[in-house]
Amino acid sequence: MANINTVTGEIDSRHLGRVLMHEHVFVINHEYQVNYPRTWDDELRTADAIAKLVALKEAGIDTIVDLTVLGLGRDIRRVRAVADRSPVTIVAATGFYTFTELPTYLRLKGPGRLIGGDEPMVEMFVRDITEGIGDTGIRAGILKCATDAPGVTPDVERVLRSVARAHLETGVPISTHTDASTQRGLDQQKIFVEEGVDLGAVIIGHSGDSDDFDYLQRLLDNGSYLGMDRFGLDSKLAFDKRVATVAELVRRGYAERMVLSHDASCHSHNFPDDYRAQHLPNWKLTHISEDVLPALLDAGVTQRDIDIMLVDNPRAILAGRSQSVGDRQLSRPAPVAGS
Repeated sequence: MANINTVTGEIDSRHLGRVLMHEHVFVINHEYQVNYPRTWDDELRTADAIAKLVALKEAGIDTIVDLTVLGLGRDIRRVRAVADRSPVTIVAATGFYTFTELPTYLRLKGPGRLIGGDEPMVEMFVRDITEGIGDTGIRAGILKCATDAPGVTPDVERVLRSVARAHLETGVPISTHTDASTQRGLDQQKIFVEEGVDLGAVIIGHSGDSDDFDYLQRLLDNGSYLGMDRFGLDSKLAFDKRVATVAELVRRGYAERMVLSHDASCHSHNFPDDYRAQHLPNWKLTHISEDVLPALLDAGVTQRDIDIMLVDNPRAILAGRSQSVGDRQLSRPAPVAGS
């Protein structure tokens, strides 16, 4: 079995257990935190995150993939302070999260830019995977990028292509953020194929925000996994529709091409605890264990199907074995209208 990079060191992929593939420990705005320090209490937030992960372990989850990258306030030292005392294994990510533009530091560098030189993000991402993030020695186990409603802007395209090239150099899988309502997953697949990526190594994130089966089928036919990974974010799609969509795709034979998660966090500057408690009470790390899995079983999904989505698929993806999908040839994605 392959070894997987985690925040606390390499582990055998057989020891991952049940995995939530798209979560966050901390989503932080560092400028806000530094200039308004009352918005952050290190001791309190660390203790609270550990308590939430203890509860998650008790609910039957063994590992989370923390997709907090640059642009979301990644602070790997804070995550390690949690991971060192957590019963849940944490896999860290590298990449960049933006819907439109990169920060000036990166926007001015690279081919055709003011300062010029090679594309800096490829080297950054590869180093995070092969040597470690900063000087911590903590190596990322997955790549992350985003395409939202604004579409593939020039800077978003740079991120997508940099992530693709880092994947090809390291073999580490790719997980994405998308806006399902504008079918951005197809845009991502098109660029990844242009870069030579096998789409079997890609999770198209937030696919569970949609119950448009034509769109979901196109993503599946192109060979990617679907991230049914926003359970609890009922403002995007209601709980019953999310459950019904997963159950129907399982019925069609696609349990082996889906992963489950929440896209929740232990703490987020963007969605304070009191807001979530009032408006999104189910958007928490234990929602799948407590509510979603029983609902899926009631909808006809078997325990074996659940184990495939929570255990087998994450293990294959993180171990880099997900690129071979039986003997089936992965098709090239159809161009999105207007792209």
